[in-house]
Amino acid sequence: QVQLVESGGGLVQAGGSLRLSCAASGRTFGSYTMGWFRQAPGKEREFVAAIRWSAGNTLYADSAKGRFTISRDNAKNTLYLQLNNLKPEDTAVYYCAAQPSSSLLLYYSIGKYPYWGQGTQVTVSS
Repeated sequence: QVQLVESGGGLVQAGGSLRLSCAASGRTFGSYTMGWFRQAPGKEREFVAAIRWSAGNTLYADSAKGRFTISRDNAKNTLYLQLNNLKPEDTAVYYCAAQPSSSLLLYYSIGKYPYWGQGTQVTVSS
């Protein structure tokens, strides 16, 4: 059973930084693709970033390019999302997700990810 547990969210001022973590367990994730998604109040969940666990290839939403960085620590089985230069519009619940495929086809699609964490709240004040 795959388990994903996010942490690291909080309240930060605009321009600040946070690092989100996602502790993954229950599988060997070498053949997985991992993703970060977010959901703001009243809006649909949206893709933020993805990474192929074994090769480390990364992909980002346009809103994340240049400000956010996805990475993973193989030894710790942990996924990270570094959030820099945060803006009030980044306020959302951030979710970690996993799919048992190293294919990047439809990497941005929520439906491709069967495993999800509980989310961590990020609030950016202006």
